[in-house]
Amino acid sequence: MTPIKVLLADDQALLRSAFRVLVDSEPDMQVVGEAADGAQAVELARSTRADVVLMDIRMPGTDGLAATRTISADPDLAGVRIVMLTTFEVDEYVVQSLRAGASGFLGKGAEPDELLNAIRVAAAGEALLSPVATKGLIATFLAQAGSGGAGPGGAEYSERLAALTGREREVLVKVAGGHSNDQIADRLEVSPLTVKTHVNRAMAKLGARDRAQLVVIAYESGLVRPRVE
Repeated sequence: MTPIKVLLADDQALLRSAFRVLVDSEPDMQVVGEAADGAQAVELARSTRADVVLMDIRMPGTDGLAATRTISADPDLAGVRIVMLTTFEVDEYVVQSLRAGASGFLGKGAEPDELLNAIRVAAAGEALLSPVATKGLIATFLAQAGSGGAGPGGAEYSERLAALTGREREVLVKVAGGHSNDQIADRLEVSPLTVKTHVNRAMAKLGARDRAQLVVIAYESGLVRPRVE
């Protein structure tokens, strides 16, 4: 098995060292580089062809958010998945990161097993968005973006949404609710493979990199209305 190539981007050397020891202890992954700021993270993402970047949001100079935008906009780095690391999980930057192209986020206080699982999930192209995070944090910030539940990307996605089939739209709504393929399959009484096919087609039609982008599009387009409790 080819190990998952992991790039560490954080301005704290001690934290990078701890992450390196943890990641390199796993047989299915290896650290291929360390960056102390966003600009260096972009350079290393290109030179190492990392599969997953653990990206700190706040770094001096070019921060993690700007670096994520740059990596996500580069067609040559389309296969790179970014997991944002943040001290405070309820953070406006988290949603901005998802819009910029990150696959999800993880609190720096997460357990070691959570971090390792996050890397594997991101490498598989899945979204690191629990139902709680999806319905709470994301909905809250997108609700502030505009009236009626539609964010700034609503007009941009309206035409693309029209290209979705009824079933693809239905699956998209469930993805936005934080449900896994297996859960969606149970609810719609179809196979998980069928759900995966619908998800992949929706991503292609909407120009989404992964499931995390689908969630943001669903909210920003107004297809799913944020509920702030």
